[in-house]
Amino acid sequence: MTDSSFRSNITVTYIGTATAILDIDGITFLTDPYFSPEGTTWDVGIAQLTSHYEPAISLSQLPPIDAVLLSHEDHPDNLDELSRQRLLDGRRVLTTVDGAAKLRPRPGVQGLKPWEATHLTIGSTRFEVTATPCQHLPGGECTGFVLTTPSFGKTGDLPNAVFFSGDTIYLEELLRIRERFHVSLALFNLGAAAVVLPGASEPLQITMDGAQGARLFRELGADVLVPLHFEAWDHFSQAKESLKGVLDEAGIKDKVLWLEPGRPKKIF
Repeated sequence: MTDSSFRSNITVTYIGTATAILDIDGITFLTDPYFSPEGTTWDVGIAQLTSHYEPAISLSQLPPIDAVLLSHEDHPDNLDELSRQRLLDGRRVLTTVDGAAKLRPRPGVQGLKPWEATHLTIGSTRFEVTATPCQHLPGGECTGFVLTTPSFGKTGDLPNAVFFSGDTIYLEELLRIRERFHVSLALFNLGAAAVVLPGASEPLQITMDGAQGARLFRELGADVLVPLHFEAWDHFSQAKESLKGVLDEAGIKDKVLWLEPGRPKKIF
């Protein structure tokens, strides 16, 4: 694995789809919570979404969670009904503006516009969280997040950061990140998810495939890539074996860290 100037301790536990626990010096963030059992099917109008895995950690087994990074609330593979009803109440949640309105009246939920920043003070640590744009399903909102705090240190003049992409295809606009942050850890939602929209004859790709993920990773100059959101759903078209081959061929094999579900992995 590549060297990094990242100064905090960070451990990631992959649960499934885009759900992961980020433990940063004992402070825990949860991404895109999904905890429904294997075989659950969701009718989202344009498609039937079916999961083919059991989350590696159940809701009852979760450690205390300090904040949730929710890329969007309107797709069940990023926020299922169990999590909506049993996890979000009383929590700090960052999400889209539209999502925050739909999740009212929870006072801990905050919506962010693209490139809008906010601060979270958890214990004695003050994090800055910047929302990043996504291009996902037409007409819907989605956001990624750049997370930084002084204890992460710097690379050159830029603060070190953790970047969770959310559901998006490759966007040149995301290269603005490298002007403000050095991405030490990139967690990318991949899998080349695709849907056929009404009236269309071909599937529309709505998350990055391996080639797009590798391109964004290289162009950001990031240190470590953790792939998320790449298998066990019918609407994902690039599972681990194919995705791994593409990332290896892209020349970033030594910077990609594949996580075993349910097993905490120290990144830095």
